[in-house]
Amino acid sequence: MSDIIRLLPDSVANQIAAGEVIQRPASVVKELVENAVDAGATSIDIIIKDAGRTLIQVVDNGSGMSDTDARLAFERHATSKIAAAADLFSLHTMGFRGEALASIAAVARVDLRTMRHDASVGTRLIINGSAVESQTPEACAPGSNMMVKNLFFNVPARRKFLKKDSVELANISREFERLALVNPEVEFTLVHNDAVLHKLIKGSFKQRIVDLFGKILDKQLIPVETSTSIVTIKGFISLPQFARRRNALQYLTVNGRNMRHPYFHKAVMTCYENLIPAELQPNYFLDFQVDPSTIDVNIHPTKNEIKFEDEQAIWQILVAAIKESLGRFNASEGIDFDCIDAPEIPVFSPNAKAEHQVELDPGYNPFADNTADSYRAPKRQTPFTTKTTDALKAAGSDWNKLYQEFTAEADNKPDIRPSALNNIRSIDNEPAEQENELEFNAEQLSATNCIQVKSRFIISPSKSGVMVVDQYRAHLKVLYEKYMSMISQGSFSSQRLLFPEVVTLSPAQNSVMETLVTVLTELGFDLAYLGDNAWSINGAPAVDISPVDTIYKIIDEEIDGGDTAENTLKNHVALTMARGAAVKYGQVLKPEEMDRLLSDLFKLPAPNFTPDGKLIISVIKTEDLVKLFH
Repeated sequence: MSDIIRLLPDSVANQIAAGEVIQRPASVVKELVENAVDAGATSIDIIIKDAGRTLIQVVDNGSGMSDTDARLAFERHATSKIAAAADLFSLHTMGFRGEALASIAAVARVDLRTMRHDASVGTRLIINGSAVESQTPEACAPGSNMMVKNLFFNVPARRKFLKKDSVELANISREFERLALVNPEVEFTLVHNDAVLHKLIKGSFKQRIVDLFGKILDKQLIPVETSTSIVTIKGFISLPQFARRRNALQYLTVNGRNMRHPYFHKAVMTCYENLIPAELQPNYFLDFQVDPSTIDVNIHPTKNEIKFEDEQAIWQILVAAIKESLGRFNASEGIDFDCIDAPEIPVFSPNAKAEHQVELDPGYNPFADNTADSYRAPKRQTPFTTKTTDALKAAGSDWNKLYQEFTAEADNKPDIRPSALNNIRSIDNEPAEQENELEFNAEQLSATNCIQVKSRFIISPSKSGVMVVDQYRAHLKVLYEKYMSMISQGSFSSQRLLFPEVVTLSPAQNSVMETLVTVLTELGFDLAYLGDNAWSINGAPAVDISPVDTIYKIIDEEIDGGDTAENTLKNHVALTMARGAAVKYGQVLKPEEMDRLLSDLFKLPAPNFTPDGKLIISVIKTEDLVKLFH
């Protein structure tokens, strides 16, 4: 039998590596811009065509490369950032693996022009799918000019699964925002199809935040700053009153590198627990400076997941710094003693005579015999009715007679308690003790006999046992089918808003919004562009949704999983609207609401699963219930 193990050609190995490193055009932008920053560039221009499908060009004024370095830079594991494994623990650059350029060249056509500042002539290198086509001397500006053309031209499957241009451009814009935010000392320009999307001058960290996300943030942010032997934290957080329900801006960086860190995110949220409602999110922009030897960035291909050696200590420092800033800037509510309607607080004087608003009866003795002759009602108003007081006087110490009158009075009132025959209850906490003589015969119950448990599940008897229904998923399914039917029939009616609402988007979100306007209009939204990435919602579908939250959800989900097919987009929008309008967990349902929900659910042709494939109904069989009591 012949040997079956063989070495893969470099071109194949590079394409495999590209599958992890280069996932979409935004990945190319990230890698090329980080290389430019590592090269000491102070000005970087990013030129995009067709959302990166046709062209991704990055021009910088960095150190540039010699002709030998330019050729060697596209080899696998070729890098100027590290020389030994120990260098991984003292990184001061964004890149270090030497895989990015080789991966890009494997799935695109690359045209590089570069020249060092001390050279008189540069070099031009053309690579086509890992194959070097030519390298010639060429006069060019100092620095590098990298053009990546026809991305994934030789990997049709990858190119096929690229999203539509608006979605890919949104991802490029998001990556651009992260890169520009972490490098405020660098000038950036972003151009798409000859239109300038961003032109940022170098400045302070806060100025870069305002330039990227709008001047409105200038008055909403307060500084956070602390320095210890473990970590130095600098940045900005938003005042509690400016927390957002959707679209919160939350960025964490360490040593000039963007990172995702749920643990530190939770630390920030802990500081706002008693200041904002649970459904709101604060904005924050926080930069950590630590010893490079105390972090590990080599745990994910994108280098965005970072492990810290002193996570718990940094957690405590971060919480203390944020709480100190919130307190220093009066983020928590205080008492304003200068307001006009402030209560008058008298000055305490120990010798002053106490004055009371209640007139006291000096002859009243609470320990005297409780008889009709000795009883004196206090002169102040009591909670007893006149009839009750008369009964007390007449009954004297005859408490049995008094109790009989109360009982007779209660018997004459109508019984407003729910009848036990309805067998419909809502159980939010532990079930109360039931009377022993109450019988629960499942076979005699109708379809309306159901119980709500923990404000989350609806339980109802069935022929084969007990049926458990997830109330949120059930309502989601019902609303989705309703909205899809309205879309197909073109019967989505719009209602004018008494007060138009404004949606302020990021540049990335706005590029997606422009492509959604037609579909949103068909669904009943009346939208008008106000400029500066802001939209006015003048009308909304005549369904129970929050227009602003729904717009944000539709845009975010479109960016995460957008598709070019219009029907798929309508399905996506209908599902998003259903998620926003469906009854939430924790909401108590009335018996008639549970009955209507189950009735509507079982009218559907496929009631068991949500549109995204999640289980709605689960049945516990009778034999399984019997086993529980053996």
